[in-house]
Amino acid sequence: MDHTGNAAAPPPARPATDASNPRRRELIATAGATLATSLATTLTAGVVPQFARPARAQQPAGKAIRLIVPYPAGGGTDALARTIAPELADTLGQPVVIDNRPGANGIIGSDAVARSKPDGSTFLLTIASHTINPLLYTRLPYDNDNDNDLVPVTLVAEYPFVLVVHPALPVKTAKDFIALARKRKGEVTYASSGNGSGPHLGMELLAAMADIEMIHVPYKGAAPATTDLLGGQVQAMLNNFLASASLIRAGRLRPLAVTSLKRSAAMPELPTLAESALPGFEVNGWYGMFAPRGTTPAAATAMQEAVAKAMRRPAVAERLASDGAVAVTNTPAAFAKYLRADSEKWAKVIKRAKVAPETL
Repeated sequence: MDHTGNAAAPPPARPATDASNPRRRELIATAGATLATSLATTLTAGVVPQFARPARAQQPAGKAIRLIVPYPAGGGTDALARTIAPELADTLGQPVVIDNRPGANGIIGSDAVARSKPDGSTFLLTIASHTINPLLYTRLPYDNDNDNDLVPVTLVAEYPFVLVVHPALPVKTAKDFIALARKRKGEVTYASSGNGSGPHLGMELLAAMADIEMIHVPYKGAAPATTDLLGGQVQAMLNNFLASASLIRAGRLRPLAVTSLKRSAAMPELPTLAESALPGFEVNGWYGMFAPRGTTPAAATAMQEAVAKAMRRPAVAERLASDGAVAVTNTPAAFAKYLRADSEKWAKVIKRAKVAPETL
């Protein structure tokens, strides 16, 4: 996932932004209003999308499968869930319901899965926050050590982030962005999908390696963060292609660089941060599926096989490729090993960027 390569050691920790700063209060108020509107819309809708195909005669439809997405509708994780849900329903012969449970950097949705009955009907589709949260928060409502409350089912896909800015920001390249942030010390604002998310830590690593100061404005997911970036309330963010590709192609967001070591096949003309501004910089993300502790190996394996089959479908693979993601599936045991390595890498990023632990 992410590591720091041969980059130089970071500068001394920067002083925290003064919470009494008028600009800071304005940004927090704006973000809060956006989140409140997003939550009200979700609650008003009161209906979750359901995907189903006609049940086969030899495999009658059973209990609906609830696929919990711990981020708002419209974000990258939600987009992936809606892409594979019909395929899962077709393979398993059961309806698949998407249940968005945003908040606390994925913790609210993850906790909902951890508290669910382990009957093979509830699964979690989440991102690298799963391994980041135990490193960033002093206490979680569920036990994430050694996957005690949430067991790994399969890795689903991997993806790079893309550094995007509002078109009004007078920068064309990553070097321009760093130079502007250096000139406007502590004034450039960036959004993220939540404290401790990949986009947050990625920008903190960028700031540490580039020796710049920026203001972090966390949101309840990529969708509301992107909304405020489009509106000019914030100036930049690391986003994934699933959430921002169409906006980039429409000219509503300006891409500066990707965070992988190699250029993305989705936009091969876009340079990497490593090649254009910060040698050794690398921050990638992933999507993975989990189940409540106690879920039988048979149920986990059935879902893993269904996901693997879905990811082989040309329509799914093409959708992922066009948006910068790469389909990757593995066994529960292999995914558990992957998670341990990922946790070690994120721990290094957190230490390097000097990100302080938080309390829920």
